[in-house]
Amino acid sequence: MLSPTEFLDVVRLAPLVAIDLIVEDAEGRVLVGRRRNRPARGTWFVPGGRILKDERLDGAFTRIVETELGIAAVQRTAARFCGVYEHLYPDNFAAENGIGTHYVVLAYALTLDSTVPVGRFDQHSQYAWLAPEELLARDDVHENAKNYFR
Repeated sequence: MLSPTEFLDVVRLAPLVAIDLIVEDAEGRVLVGRRRNRPARGTWFVPGGRILKDERLDGAFTRIVETELGIAAVQRTAARFCGVYEHLYPDNFAAENGIGTHYVVLAYALTLDSTVPVGRFDQHSQYAWLAPEELLARDDVHENAKNYFR
Protein backbone atom coordinates (compact mmCIF):
# COMPACT_ATOMS: atom_id res chain seq x y z
CA MET A 1 0.00 0.00 0.00
CA LEU A 2 1.34 3.41 -0.97
CA SER A 3 1.48 6.29 1.46
CA PRO A 4 -0.39 9.46 0.39
CA THR A 5 2.96 11.07 -0.51
CA GLU A 6 4.00 8.08 -2.64
CA PHE A 7 0.60 7.98 -4.34
CA LEU A 8 0.80 11.69 -5.11
CA ASP A 9 4.15 11.01 -6.82
CA VAL A 10 2.46 8.33 -8.93
CA VAL A 11 -0.34 10.75 -9.86
CA ARG A 12 2.26 13.38 -10.77
CA LEU A 13 4.37 11.01 -12.89
CA ALA A 14 2.07 8.46 -14.51
CA PRO A 15 -1.48 7.75 -15.66
CA LEU A 16 -3.73 5.66 -13.44
CA VAL A 17 -5.68 2.73 -14.88
CA ALA A 18 -9.30 2.45 -13.76
CA ILE A 19 -12.61 0.72 -14.41
CA ASP A 20 -15.83 2.73 -14.71
CA LEU A 21 -19.20 1.05 -14.33
CA ILE A 22 -22.01 2.13 -16.61
CA VAL A 23 -24.85 0.66 -14.58
CA GLU A 24 -28.22 0.62 -16.35
CA ASP A 25 -31.61 -0.52 -15.16
CA ALA A 26 -34.27 -2.28 -17.27
CA GLU A 27 -35.64 1.11 -18.39
CA GLY A 28 -32.24 2.27 -19.67
CA ARG A 29 -31.60 4.73 -16.85
CA VAL A 30 -28.01 5.09 -15.65
CA LEU A 31 -26.76 5.12 -12.07
CA VAL A 32 -24.71 8.18 -11.12
CA GLY A 33 -23.32 9.34 -7.80
CA ARG A 34 -22.37 12.81 -6.57
CA ARG A 35 -18.62 12.59 -5.93
CA ARG A 36 -17.29 13.39 -2.46
CA ASN A 37 -13.60 13.21 -3.43
CA ARG A 38 -11.23 14.92 -5.82
CA PRO A 39 -10.88 14.89 -8.73
CA ALA A 40 -14.36 15.86 -9.99
CA ARG A 41 -15.66 16.46 -6.45
CA GLY A 42 -19.24 17.70 -6.38
CA THR A 43 -20.17 16.43 -9.83
CA TRP A 44 -22.35 13.48 -10.80
CA PHE A 45 -20.31 10.59 -12.17
CA VAL A 46 -20.67 6.89 -12.88
CA PRO A 47 -19.21 4.58 -10.20
CA GLY A 48 -15.70 3.29 -10.71
CA GLY A 49 -12.26 2.83 -9.25
CA ARG A 50 -8.65 2.34 -10.08
CA ILE A 51 -6.92 -0.97 -10.65
CA LEU A 52 -4.35 -1.78 -8.01
CA LYS A 53 -0.76 -2.92 -8.61
CA ASP A 54 -0.62 -6.67 -9.39
CA GLU A 55 -4.42 -6.89 -9.48
CA ARG A 56 -5.90 -8.84 -12.38
CA LEU A 57 -8.76 -7.25 -14.36
CA ASP A 58 -11.27 -9.86 -13.19
CA GLY A 59 -10.38 -9.30 -9.55
CA ALA A 60 -10.38 -5.53 -9.95
CA PHE A 61 -13.81 -5.59 -11.59
CA THR A 62 -15.33 -7.72 -8.82
CA ARG A 63 -13.71 -5.58 -6.10
CA ILE A 64 -14.82 -2.29 -7.69
CA VAL A 65 -18.42 -3.50 -8.09
CA GLU A 66 -18.44 -4.54 -4.44
CA THR A 67 -16.70 -1.39 -3.20
CA GLU A 68 -18.70 1.06 -5.31
CA LEU A 69 -22.10 -0.65 -5.43
CA GLY A 70 -22.12 -2.93 -2.40
CA ILE A 71 -22.82 -6.01 -4.54
CA ALA A 72 -20.56 -9.01 -4.00
CA ALA A 73 -19.22 -11.55 -6.48
CA VAL A 74 -20.20 -9.90 -9.79
CA GLN A 75 -17.96 -11.28 -12.52
CA ARG A 76 -16.54 -9.21 -15.38
CA THR A 77 -18.10 -11.69 -17.83
CA ALA A 78 -21.52 -10.37 -16.68
CA ALA A 79 -20.67 -6.95 -18.16
CA ARG A 80 -20.19 -5.61 -21.68
CA PHE A 81 -16.90 -3.87 -22.49
CA CYS A 82 -17.62 -0.37 -23.87
CA GLY A 83 -14.12 0.82 -24.70
CA VAL A 84 -11.09 2.69 -23.43
CA TYR A 85 -11.41 6.34 -22.40
CA GLU A 86 -9.02 9.00 -21.13
CA HIS A 87 -9.95 11.28 -18.25
CA LEU A 88 -7.77 14.32 -17.58
CA TYR A 89 -8.36 16.46 -14.49
CA PRO A 90 -6.58 19.66 -13.48
CA ASP A 91 -6.57 18.62 -9.80
CA ASN A 92 -5.75 15.58 -7.67
CA PHE A 93 -6.92 13.73 -4.56
CA ALA A 94 -4.63 15.80 -2.29
CA ALA A 95 -5.53 19.22 -3.78
CA GLU A 96 -1.82 19.86 -4.43
CA ASN A 97 -1.35 22.78 -6.83
CA GLY A 98 0.08 22.05 -10.25
CA ILE A 99 -0.59 18.31 -10.25
CA GLY A 100 -3.33 17.00 -12.51
CA THR A 101 -4.71 13.48 -12.64
CA HIS A 102 -4.67 11.34 -15.78
CA TYR A 103 -6.79 8.18 -15.94
CA VAL A 104 -6.93 5.54 -18.64
CA VAL A 105 -10.37 4.05 -18.08
CA LEU A 106 -11.83 0.71 -19.13
CA ALA A 107 -15.60 1.20 -19.30
CA TYR A 108 -17.96 -1.71 -18.64
CA ALA A 109 -21.77 -1.70 -18.84
CA LEU A 110 -23.97 -3.90 -16.71
CA THR A 111 -27.68 -4.04 -16.05
CA LEU A 112 -29.11 -4.10 -12.53
CA ASP A 113 -32.59 -3.89 -11.11
CA SER A 114 -33.08 -0.28 -9.95
CA THR A 115 -35.17 -1.51 -7.03
CA VAL A 116 -32.11 -3.21 -5.51
CA PRO A 117 -30.35 -0.75 -3.20
CA VAL A 118 -26.91 0.02 -4.61
CA GLY A 119 -24.13 2.36 -3.66
CA ARG A 120 -21.88 3.18 -0.78
CA PHE A 121 -21.64 6.62 0.70
CA ASP A 122 -17.88 6.85 1.34
CA GLN A 123 -17.23 7.90 -2.29
CA HIS A 124 -20.59 9.49 -3.18
CA SER A 125 -22.95 11.65 -1.12
CA GLN A 126 -26.05 10.54 -3.02
CA TYR A 127 -27.13 8.48 -6.03
CA ALA A 128 -29.64 8.95 -8.83
CA TRP A 129 -30.93 7.00 -11.82
CA LEU A 130 -30.95 9.28 -14.90
CA ALA A 131 -32.01 8.67 -18.48
CA PRO A 132 -29.04 9.21 -20.83
CA GLU A 133 -30.67 12.27 -22.42
CA GLU A 134 -31.25 13.79 -18.96
CA LEU A 135 -27.67 13.00 -17.95
CA LEU A 136 -26.35 14.72 -21.10
CA ALA A 137 -28.50 17.82 -20.51
CA ARG A 138 -27.40 18.46 -16.93
CA ASP A 139 -24.58 20.89 -16.13
CA ASP A 140 -23.69 19.06 -12.90
CA VAL A 141 -22.85 15.73 -14.62
CA HIS A 142 -19.12 15.62 -15.34
CA GLU A 143 -18.10 15.77 -19.01
CA ASN A 144 -16.10 12.55 -18.67
CA ALA A 145 -19.25 10.71 -17.57
CA LYS A 146 -21.24 12.28 -20.40
CA ASN A 147 -18.71 10.97 -22.92
CA TYR A 148 -19.97 7.42 -22.34
CA PHE A 149 -23.32 8.43 -23.86
CA ARG A 150 -22.24 10.61 -26.81
